Amino acid sequence: MLVLVKKPHIELSIHGESVNELLTWIKKKYDVVVLTSEEKDEYLPIESTEFWKEMEKNRIGNLLAGARLKAGLTQTELAEQLGVRQNMVSDYERGRRTYSDSMASRLSETLKVKEEHLKYGSELKKTNNGKKKSNN
Repeated sequence: MLVLVKKPHIELSIHGESVNELLTWIKKKYDVVVLTSEEKDEYLPIESTEFWKEMEKNRIGNLLAGARLKAGLTQTELAEQLGVRQNMVSDYERGRRTYSDSMASRLSETLKVKEEHLKYGSELKKTNNGKKKSNN
């Protein structure tokens, strides 16, 4: 059985005896979604789940939030370093607003991450010789 705990984000694979009893106990404390309850050793690709689709909708915002947290900054602190308002950083992270390549460069420098990880549309594509190449 593949189970997703929404908050905190935890993905569990549960097998063996008393699975339903354990699941009932977990559901008492957390909001839980059962992704698959197949008894066989068949697995559901994470990419086909609603959780994955929701996370992919705001991939850049999630990467930005992760980089900010890794840098040990609050949204307010990052906004101050960039010379913008805190609500702009929040909007970027929530996917409500997209930022320019120029802002991606400033974020990259401030957060010490590769700029291409923070740019919209910078997904890597394979070239004919098999090497990966950035769109930008």
